[in-house]
Amino acid sequence: MSSRLQSAVLGSSLVYPNAVVWSEENLIAVACGTSVIVMNPGNPGVRGIITIPSTKTFPIGVIDCEGADLLNGCLLPCQLSRDARPSVRSISWSPVGLANNAGCLLAVCTTGGNVKLYRLPSCEFSVEWIEAIPKRDNADHEPANDLTVSSLRKGSKRRRQNAASVAAKDPDDLGGTNMSQIVRVSSGKGKPQKKVSEDCNLPLVTIQQYASRSEMLMSLTVAWSPILGALGNGVALPHNSSNCCSILAVGGKCGRISLWRIHAPYIYSTDNIRYSSKVALVGLLKAHETWITAISWALYESNISKPQFVLATGSSDGRVKIWQENGEKLLNSSEVIYDSFSLLKEVITVDSATISVLSLTVPSHSPGKLLLAIGKGSGSFEVWMLEMATRNFEKIGCYDAHDRIVTGLAWAFNGRCLYSCSQDNSMKSWILVGNSLSEVPMPSTSPGLKYSSDAPYVFDSCFGLAVSPGNLAIAMARKFDADLLHPMYQARTHKAAVEFLWIGGQQLGISSTSPDINSEYFPGFPEKELFWWETNILWSLNQYENLSRLLNIWDIVASLVAFKQSAPEYVGHVLLKWLKSYLRSQFDISVTLLSEIFEFLPKLSSRQLHLINIISRHVMLKEYKAAIMSSKEPDLEGLSGAEEEQVTLWMELFLGSENELLERLVGISFSAILGLLSNSSMDVLKVGSWSPDGFIQMEQWVSHNRESVKGHSEFLAAEVRKVEKRRLQDILGYEVDEQCNFCSAAVPFESKEHAMCSGMNYGNGVSQRHKLERCAVTMRVLPTKPSWYCICCQRRARKLAPSILFTMPKYPSDFKSFLKSSPYKDSSTPCCPFCGILLQRSQPEHSLSPLPV
Repeated sequence: MSSRLQSAVLGSSLVYPNAVVWSEENLIAVACGTSVIVMNPGNPGVRGIITIPSTKTFPIGVIDCEGADLLNGCLLPCQLSRDARPSVRSISWSPVGLANNAGCLLAVCTTGGNVKLYRLPSCEFSVEWIEAIPKRDNADHEPANDLTVSSLRKGSKRRRQNAASVAAKDPDDLGGTNMSQIVRVSSGKGKPQKKVSEDCNLPLVTIQQYASRSEMLMSLTVAWSPILGALGNGVALPHNSSNCCSILAVGGKCGRISLWRIHAPYIYSTDNIRYSSKVALVGLLKAHETWITAISWALYESNISKPQFVLATGSSDGRVKIWQENGEKLLNSSEVIYDSFSLLKEVITVDSATISVLSLTVPSHSPGKLLLAIGKGSGSFEVWMLEMATRNFEKIGCYDAHDRIVTGLAWAFNGRCLYSCSQDNSMKSWILVGNSLSEVPMPSTSPGLKYSSDAPYVFDSCFGLAVSPGNLAIAMARKFDADLLHPMYQARTHKAAVEFLWIGGQQLGISSTSPDINSEYFPGFPEKELFWWETNILWSLNQYENLSRLLNIWDIVASLVAFKQSAPEYVGHVLLKWLKSYLRSQFDISVTLLSEIFEFLPKLSSRQLHLINIISRHVMLKEYKAAIMSSKEPDLEGLSGAEEEQVTLWMELFLGSENELLERLVGISFSAILGLLSNSSMDVLKVGSWSPDGFIQMEQWVSHNRESVKGHSEFLAAEVRKVEKRRLQDILGYEVDEQCNFCSAAVPFESKEHAMCSGMNYGNGVSQRHKLERCAVTMRVLPTKPSWYCICCQRRARKLAPSILFTMPKYPSDFKSFLKSSPYKDSSTPCCPFCGILLQRSQPEHSLSPLPV
């Protein structure tokens, strides 16, 4: 049996395939009947919920009953869909950066045909997620003859159409123009008087017209594209730009796909919901003649300036089509584009079974190739490989892996491994070697603590799986066998569960190599899995050096912490091997390597420094968290000489990485303010763009740390010191001298983390002083209103850091020239300048929040 990490019991049953999805910001969503449960894998007991409301019936016409057979077969789907509370049919996470707090949006498609977008609630006392595109205030009072579309349609601010005019259109011209639910009107007797009066304004339609239009406006599945309009050069950090967007594909019963462009908010905020996402319908694609049951996106960068999208679509007749489109066209289009995708390949499966799931990926080691896995209702799946340069499609194979419908397929480890699951309660792992796919066993041993959970292991089916961002864990949605549960204590509350499994020890090839560390330290752990754990952890850490991936290393940190409890020597060995790759030289893997990497810090990229910061803080120095937070020396009493040396060197490396990042931030701010002063035409800073701040506090910090800062930082600080305060105040628009938030006393600069105001003398010899917290980005005193919060280092920020900080390849020799030539100098990024992870609103422990570490 595979190694279990933990499981979370769900009180609602699972219904449709692909029931679980994992977001870039480390949240998991599970489609459970009439609701969606959102949880954090680090603390699955704290959850959010999306409750699908009852939908109002919307008439599109009245069937002419004279001579009509109301039991006609084409009306069967309409007659069977009478649920007052629709179930969740499909869910999909957006790329990070589209929500107003820079997080992910969740698209939810219901059996009623509606598609809505949801985001994390702004209130810390609410567990109910809210619609990202709010309804109009008069939505509930609109006349019945107006074709009210879904929230997506409302967000696009397009004109609503009258039902009579819609009914007069050709059915072929109607398909896909709306994604709203179209509800039939009963022609029976005994209707309320109000309903009768409303029906008088509706056109008479035939049975075929009614069924056709009902299908045209019925959504079945949703999928988000990768991000468009990123910072450039493959950098996909969230940023407040009008060009940052993603395409939401919505497939329907009529065989058409509607493409919706969702823009990032103009300004990211923790407490202001005015800056919401903008939505526009940009394309319609007639993809199939039958129901569209699965969609998958991929982005391959044949040309960075003109990214190319690949879209795979599957239908109920067993056909799969692969389409290609220029991403620039979707980004810049101001009107609806019809059938602009070019067809690359049509795949007709062997048994013509319904396509249940698609998984498309582009291996980074072979960016010109596409891997497509096709899951079917018959229990089998097919794997295809596409060479984009030659347009050559090769079928790797068809595999009768399961006895019932395939409910989940997920590529992992850069396309080298494929996971499949089925309603027959089985999950299997496969490795791709060359052009051959082979089944391999799941890892059987877990690192660290043994698994414990209140959830019984009595499952009878699986409804989907999702791989963690670091590819070291997997989440699987499973349904309990009610006959094996206790009828009183379990059967009522245990409907399903999300099971978390470790896959870091996954075998990815046939290798006889043994780990280069003594296996006697790890009794009972298979040597082969030990080797693959080391290989996969190092691979995952190296993947995050790519700026196209948001920093989210929860599974890496969790596995290393678990290993450290029983095998600290192994963790130290793996991390020293990782740091050695930064030096690119022949150093021995020993603790002295930490001293070498300390001297090498200015030559490392900001992303590498962020990784060192997180690993040091949460793995190697986890026991000394209190000392780190209070900026005190750690208590090393009781440690051996070797252990004390190791902790000291890791602490020096940690503090060195933080100071290096802070110096880069200070250098950027100084160079930006000097650039503003030299540009006399720049009187007002652009709204929403990054602007320098806190230069007075930064200059004082440089003065207090002259022994450790670089000469270039001192030079820039001296240049800023020459500028008059009045001129700086005129440009930036605020007083540079700080005052206490509570007593208006002056606040001197003593530390970059905290401050103490001068206090007020009340005349009786008593002087009250207030301890204040400083901003992690500007070093200025934080205001009392809500601010950005880093869940990793627990710092707060009133302003966002410049995007250029996160893209720096090393410490520049000339900040002014570097800033001038950078395309990111005007944009800000909602990430912590010290940890690199996504900032968020501070939440109490009982509230759901993303946990990237």
